[in-house]
Amino acid sequence: MSIVGWFKSKGPSGFGYTSTAEEVTAGLDLAGKKILVTGCNSGLGLEAMRVLALRGATVLGTARTVEKAKAAGEGLKTPIVPLACELSDPASVRACVAEVKRQGHVLDAVICNAGIMALPKRETIHGLELQFFTNHIGHFMLVTGLLDSLAETGRVVMLSSSAHTMAPKVGIAFDDLDASKSYSGWTNYGQSKIANLLFAKELSRRFAGTKKTANAVHPGVIRTNLGRHMNPVMTFVFNVFGGIATKNVHEGAATEVWAATNPSLATVSGEYMADCNLAKCRADANDPAIAKRLWEVSEGIVAKLP
Repeated sequence: MSIVGWFKSKGPSGFGYTSTAEEVTAGLDLAGKKILVTGCNSGLGLEAMRVLALRGATVLGTARTVEKAKAAGEGLKTPIVPLACELSDPASVRACVAEVKRQGHVLDAVICNAGIMALPKRETIHGLELQFFTNHIGHFMLVTGLLDSLAETGRVVMLSSSAHTMAPKVGIAFDDLDASKSYSGWTNYGQSKIANLLFAKELSRRFAGTKKTANAVHPGVIRTNLGRHMNPVMTFVFNVFGGIATKNVHEGAATEVWAATNPSLATVSGEYMADCNLAKCRADANDPAIAKRLWEVSEGIVAKLP
């Protein structure tokens, strides 16, 4: 537990900053449930998959390759369904969607956990900044492709971040999605995270009249493989001082697992969550006009992809 955790009290849910994924699922029987988790081979995705399997769920675990997903699932209480889903490769995302449908899975939850963070140099793919494409467009393709595979009470959980507050003042720089005008590793990461949040909000609005839900979560600050792209200075600072404020993976995976499985959240939708409680996000992350525009722009991007 970090030093910060000593001073954090539990919230209305009964859980808080130091709650672990095992603690927030204690007593739950997830037998018969099917939950898809992206990025299952390391960090929070691996811990989420482990705990969900421990509670009896069948986890559809995605990684960049089937081999990595298979290796991650070895030894778990409940066998997983390993799938390849490279979020920066449209063909891989489409193939993952097709395979889920081919196997006939009805999903009780989709946890969009995978992502990349704070690339030190601007990189693009398919004409878009790489973090925006991987973290948002890849998951947008996956989730919208799987909407008809969601159970009647299916839940979509998007991993956003408190880093969404680092996004540009305009929220989404629609006129600079390739970051050719301006690039900052953290600002553009923040843009991808506010995009995850806006997507969850808009998806929730589109779920209106159904029992399906969509929410976004901040997992906390955790030392995982997500930080592998940080520049050497930031990596040094994080490694030296990170123990003061960071969560471990057991704590970091708690909020996404809580959002995907807790019975009290069956009708909670369109929210931002942190430390296994409802939280406040940046004001423009609640703007339905921005969210609607992002959805439409994303649809246009996806339609043009090879």
